[in-house]
Amino acid sequence: MSVEPTLTHLDEKGQARMVDVSAKAHTEREARAMAVIRMQPHTLQMIAEGTHKKGDVLATARIAGIMGAKRTPDLIPMCHPLLLTSVKVELTPNFTDSSVEITAICKLVGQTGVEMEALTAASTAALTLYDMCKAVDKGMVIEQLQLLEKKGGKSGYWQRTEDA
Repeated sequence: MSVEPTLTHLDEKGQARMVDVSAKAHTEREARAMAVIRMQPHTLQMIAEGTHKKGDVLATARIAGIMGAKRTPDLIPMCHPLLLTSVKVELTPNFTDSSVEITAICKLVGQTGVEMEALTAASTAALTLYDMCKAVDKGMVIEQLQLLEKKGGKSGYWQRTEDA
């Protein structure tokens, strides 16, 4: 018999609330998320060659992603402020698909997971790429924002599969 998961951010009256994690154990937690931003080949070429007028687009997007992870509770109402111990944002140009693949990994030792921080990091990096390149390519598309993997906590390990 399977048990239906419950929405933890709603109280018994159906009202939004921040989950009380005070009784949860401090454990190592990690989450990995991704996003993809597709663009015209000439836009990707400028980014990869570093010839964009606005400077090093990938470095700026990486910093924005890290800042986004750190600011997640300011953006997502029910997220707890977390003491992140590591945030890594990798941006990889993909010339075959004319895209930049973004991967964000967040870590901490704490009482709640870092999935939202990893997702926020990936999306903020993608939005920054869009912002910096929109003057030359307004048709860019941000897609595939998703959690790839999470480790730690009561629920343990989870990894995206084909049918997830």
